[in-house]
Amino acid sequence: MTHIRIVTDSTADIPSEIREALGITMVPLKINFGEEQFLDAVTLKSEDFYAKLTASAHFPTTSTPSPGEFLAFYQELLSEPDTEVISIHLASVLSGTQRTAALAASMLEGDQAGRVHVVDSCSASYGIGALVVAAAEGAREGQSVDEILKRIEMIREHYAIYFLVDTLEFLQKGGRVGKASALLGSLLNIKPILSLDRTGEVMSVDKVRGHKKAIARILELLAADLGDKPIRTLHIAHANNVEGAEVLREAIVQRFAVAQVNYITLGPVIGAHAGPGTIAAFVGTV
Repeated sequence: MTHIRIVTDSTADIPSEIREALGITMVPLKINFGEEQFLDAVTLKSEDFYAKLTASAHFPTTSTPSPGEFLAFYQELLSEPDTEVISIHLASVLSGTQRTAALAASMLEGDQAGRVHVVDSCSASYGIGALVVAAAEGAREGQSVDEILKRIEMIREHYAIYFLVDTLEFLQKGGRVGKASALLGSLLNIKPILSLDRTGEVMSVDKVRGHKKAIARILELLAADLGDKPIRTLHIAHANNVEGAEVLREAIVQRFAVAQVNYITLGPVIGAHAGPGTIAAFVGTV
């Protein structure tokens, strides 16, 4: 019987206890403050990252694992007999991580060649995490590679993601908006509502003045997405903003039928691009 192992990267923002319980292998991206380099979610955890972000004179930058690092993980997993790997990663339009993983998979030789299936999540943060957890649960239940890949595709097609960014500063520094737009947005208390398109590209859905109006707008957007479908899984994520996350959770559960709610902290790599104060809703219906 084939043993299927699931690999992802640290941008999936899956809590460590869930990764450990499901046997998910996580390959960390790197985050840099000046000359200091850390491994995302390994040598720099979320709580320490946001404290460092406030105190540091350096704007954080991020980088992908090397092909050799991926290759080492794959070789170790494939050393177990009758093993195949499904490796699910940050959207290729956002990062080179998925392409690096695919390159590493192509470097496998002998009986290990062809046993790694690299998947572009076309998503970020728990948009990846939801796919990875479903894949790991499917592997535990004895599903085949094809069955798991079909399940991933189904979830991806029935998933809604909305980010409410507290400040445009980090998007501006990351090249997502111009400096003038960021300054004007801050002065006018503009709260950008972001989502991801089908490829995983960040897109601006709306810009609303004030946090309360922004939450109300997210509810309208979700209502348009969901119709009369209930929410099977709701993951509320935040970048060092527990209070804002709770406000978003309460608004959604009061408006919609929600079967399951969990909280997620946006990790260092995602937090470096979205910025502190960001809150997000990851909504699955299947």
